[in-house]
Amino acid sequence: MADQPDARPERLLIHPEDARPRGIASGDLVLVRNARGAARARAVVTEDIRLGVVALPTGAWYGDASENIDPHGNPNVLTRDKGTSSLGQGCSAHTTLVEVGPLS
Repeated sequence: MADQPDARPERLLIHPEDARPRGIASGDLVLVRNARGAARARAVVTEDIRLGVVALPTGAWYGDASENIDPHGNPNVLTRDKGTSSLGQGCSAHTTLVEVGPLS
């Protein structure tokens, strides 16, 4: 089956007041990064997300991370790889601190 057009990279929700000073508009490719890694995403500027918060959904297949940037927007490159317990091994949190800026 062929890929859906514009299915990747994943969409990142960002509040207009966070996007404006970064020069980010809906549809722009952005770089989401922290000390653990980086991922490309496509910005969706919306008031449906809280100011100071971004949302990058899980589900993108991990891509060939040339230049240490996941091209599909897989947020796992940004989060800590530690389970909740030895029994549950669930995700310890769906949160992490990141910087977002235009992809240059």
